[in-house]
Amino acid sequence: MTTAIEAPPGVPSGQRGPKGQGSDFSRLSRRISEAGLMARRPGYYTARIALVGLAFIAGWVALFTVGESWWQLAIAAYLGVMYGQLALVAHDLAHRQVFKGRRASEVAGRIVGNLCIGMSYGWWMNKHTRHHANPNHEELDPDVAPDILVWSQEQAREARGLPRFIGRHQAALFFPLLTLEGFNLHVSGVRALRQPHLKRKWLEGGLLLVHTAAYLGALFYVMPVGMALIVLLLHHMVFGVYLGSIFAPNHKGMPTLRGNERPDFLRRQVLTSRNVRGGWFTDVALGGLNYQIEHHLFPSMPSPHLRKARPLVRDFCAELDVSYHETGLIESWREALRHLDEVGVPIRESSGPREPQAPVA
Repeated sequence: MTTAIEAPPGVPSGQRGPKGQGSDFSRLSRRISEAGLMARRPGYYTARIALVGLAFIAGWVALFTVGESWWQLAIAAYLGVMYGQLALVAHDLAHRQVFKGRRASEVAGRIVGNLCIGMSYGWWMNKHTRHHANPNHEELDPDVAPDILVWSQEQAREARGLPRFIGRHQAALFFPLLTLEGFNLHVSGVRALRQPHLKRKWLEGGLLLVHTAAYLGALFYVMPVGMALIVLLLHHMVFGVYLGSIFAPNHKGMPTLRGNERPDFLRRQVLTSRNVRGGWFTDVALGGLNYQIEHHLFPSMPSPHLRKARPLVRDFCAELDVSYHETGLIESWREALRHLDEVGVPIRESSGPREPQAPVA
C-alpha cells in the first residue's frame, strides 16, 4: 500500500507519487519557493504574448501583401515557426504559468490552440497531463506509445504492422516523419471530438472549424490553387519539424519504465528527462523547455524562472546522487537518434536473412 505525498505546485492530485522519498522533493520545493521562483510573471507574459501575437499577425499581413508570388514559400516557413511559438504559449497556458485560474487558462488556451493553430487544446491538455504524470512509462505515457515508432527494444520485439515496418530504419526516418506532425495534430484534434473525455466538444469543434475555414479561405483567395497547396504543405512541414525538434530532445533516448516501475516523484521526473544547454536564443527557440528537468519538477513555474532554478535542482540532485543529464542541442538530437537506431535492432535482426537449417534426417 502506498501513501500519496503532497503534490508539487501545478501538479494535479493524479500526478502525485508514492511516499518514501517524498521528503527529497519537499526539501527541493522549499528551496525553490524560498528563491521566489514560483512567483508569477505577468509582465513577462504580457510582453511575450504581445510579441508572438504581433509576429503572427505580421506573417498573415505579409501573405496578403505579397499575393501571387513564390515569395510565399518564405512566408509559409515563417508561419510554420510562428505556429510553433504559439504552441509554446499554449503549453504555458495549459500549465497555468500565465493565469492562476483554470477558466482564464482554458479560454486563452482555446483561442491560441484551436483558433490560431487549429490544434485541439482539450485533446492536447489531456494527453500532456498523462505524459507529465508518468514520463517515459511505456504503458502510461501516450508520448511513448508504439503507434508509429517504437521507443524500447521490448516494444520493438512486440511490434506489428506499421511500427514494425518503420522500426527497421526509424532513426533515419525520424525527421522526415516530423514533416507530417503538423497535419497529425489537426487530425488528432478532430478525432478527439468523438472521445468521451473531451469537454466542451461543440466549442472545441466550432473553433477548429472557424480556423480551417479562415485558413483555407485566405490561402485560396490570395493565390492560385496549386501555389496555395504548396504553401500549405510547406507551412505545416516546417511547423511539424520545428515542434518535433523542440519536444524530441526532452525525453527521447532517456530511460523508459514499464509495469510497476514507478520511482518517487523527483526521480521519476529527473531520470527520464534531458536538459539542453544554450543561451538566450536556445531559451527563446525552445520556449524554456530546454530546462525540461526543472519544468517536469515544477510544471507551473514561469518559463523565465527555469534557467534560475537549474543550478538549484542540479546541485540538489548531486547531493542525492541522482543523475542529472544535460547536453547541447545537436548532441541531444544525436542521443535521441542513436537510441531510436538501437531500439530498432530486434526488428532488423528478426527481419534479416535466416541461417540455413540442416536437413532433417
